[in-house]
Amino acid sequence: MTPFIAELMGTAILIILGDGVVANVILHKTKGNNGGLISITFGWAIGVFVAVYAAASVSGAHLNPAVTIALAAIGKFDWALVPTYIAAQMLGAMLGALFVWVAYRQHFNATEDAATKLGVFCTSPSISSPVDNVLSEFIGTFVFILSVLFITKSQNSLGSLDALPVSLLVLGIGLSLGGPTGYAINPARDLGPRIMHTLLPIKNKGGSGWSYSWVPVIGPIAGAVLAALLYQWIV
Repeated sequence: MTPFIAELMGTAILIILGDGVVANVILHKTKGNNGGLISITFGWAIGVFVAVYAAASVSGAHLNPAVTIALAAIGKFDWALVPTYIAAQMLGAMLGALFVWVAYRQHFNATEDAATKLGVFCTSPSISSPVDNVLSEFIGTFVFILSVLFITKSQNSLGSLDALPVSLLVLGIGLSLGGPTGYAINPARDLGPRIMHTLLPIKNKGGSGWSYSWVPVIGPIAGAVLAALLYQWIV
């Protein structure tokens, strides 16, 4: 398995489990309807756990353009590989969103509200305020990257549990900082599924929220790079 395939597969798994739990909670006539924020944050954390474990040994399990760019910015990753990683992450996110739509197609048809359908694929602000929304994504990703860089791998492998610290970190960020924007903290996680929302033949789907789409791209990248630079300065 190449790093490209690992990043594509890992990101696809992340989106299938992450967007999948959102679909289960918010779409009509599902078994998990109205499961709430706790269900969503745990679902995303489990998605991170499985995805990181699946890809880590081959690609390092970036699964996030903000991670890739931040590591390159401080010399921990080759800039020449950045386009390949980001392409894999975007394709993986799009593929994952496609699988979620296929799995929940009848429930998308049963759901009338267009905003609810869009919410399965991508994030949106609780209160629309571009500056504050960017700051929310910036802070969430800053905390994520800085914490990840300080997490040191144990000398003795714990097997699949090596991926546990990052998944718990994502769970914590979702519970504590997920309220304002839905904590994308990952441009591919938001942009890839948003593209699929635009392309897929979803019944009465409405718009894809492109006027907001730059926020979960710019905020996470800026937060990630600043966190990486701070880590480099401190260490």
